[in-house]
Amino acid sequence: MAGTVTKKVIHGVYDDEVPLLEACKKLGKAGIKIKDVFTPFPIHGIDPIVGVPRTRLAICAFLYGLTGCGLATLMMWYMMVSDWPIDIGGKPNWSYVYNIPAFIPITFEATIFCAGHGMALTFLLRCMLIPGARPKNPDPRTTNDKFLIYLELTEDQTSQADGILRSAGASEVNYKGIVTEKLAY
Repeated sequence: MAGTVTKKVIHGVYDDEVPLLEACKKLGKAGIKIKDVFTPFPIHGIDPIVGVPRTRLAICAFLYGLTGCGLATLMMWYMMVSDWPIDIGGKPNWSYVYNIPAFIPITFEATIFCAGHGMALTFLLRCMLIPGARPKNPDPRTTNDKFLIYLELTEDQTSQADGILRSAGASEVNYKGIVTEKLAY
């Protein structure tokens, strides 16, 4: 048995980040879940207030770096020890272990290369910044000088949220439409 829930979309627009943070705190205390916040620049400390979980990008960067390090090691072992061993500078060519100090710069560069490119691709895919994708920004002014709180609320939360947004100093409170969600029981 599935049902639907109808929610109203409300945008609270602010001119400064301080009233925006106050509104986010008040909405959280009132039990109103903030769907998203759009700002022209990063605001320190807003993530725990809005409810954004800690990022796992550092784990991705470590794994990309580990991949680069492993690929560089495999490449150097194959080229310099297995496939075409050449005595360069008196270093023994029959063992990778004896040549590790000479391979450190290549290993470092490959690690940084893979970590950097992997993180760039991860960021672009995670944010859906790919050719042909529609931007998710509901108000283009947030890329210049405005701050926006995006709320999806039920009918009984609407008036309470409106009051909180206005009391916190919103320059505009816009009702943008209705969203329906399907519920599974």
